[in-house]
Amino acid sequence: MRRTARLLTGTALAVAAVGLACPATAYDGEAAATGGLEVHPAQVVPGERAMVTTASCGEGGSAAGDAGAVGAGTFPLAPGTGDGEAAGHFEVPPSAQPGTYEIVATCGDDERRVTGDLVVTLTPADEQVYPRGSVKTGVGGALGPDPVQTAAGVAALAVAAAGGTWLLHRRARGDGI
Repeated sequence: MRRTARLLTGTALAVAAVGLACPATAYDGEAAATGGLEVHPAQVVPGERAMVTTASCGEGGSAAGDAGAVGAGTFPLAPGTGDGEAAGHFEVPPSAQPGTYEIVATCGDDERRVTGDLVVTLTPADEQVYPRGSVKTGVGGALGPDPVQTAAGVAALAVAAAGGTWLLHRRARGDGI
């Protein structure tokens, strides 16, 4: 009985370790099939103009856009120049607050809805400064992407796990500690 429990526990730990080591990827089949709504630029400052395009409404299809979430109201999307896309534009109001807003377009023929995201920031994208380096917090901190240190940490954890398992095994057999 104990052997079976140990085998099942070991298997569960191995599966959990592999699950944590492999990142999961999400696939949204519906979004890939419809094409969605593309917002250009995806990041704007209040008062700027944004353009939206979609190929989801079919060849020569038009759509009605709704940017009410950001306060811009409705706008038309007209058929493009033979590439099957409908395009339209709207101006983000100067009073818009920073955040991510959903822009919606409803196709004229079949009432299909497609959505896209618009990010409103207070700083233009070309002026944004992104942090670099590590945080100076004093004691401790991240090791960084050094593979030697990462391997040493993994080896130390493996030795600790093996030693703990050996001690538990001796205790279970009655050999003492």
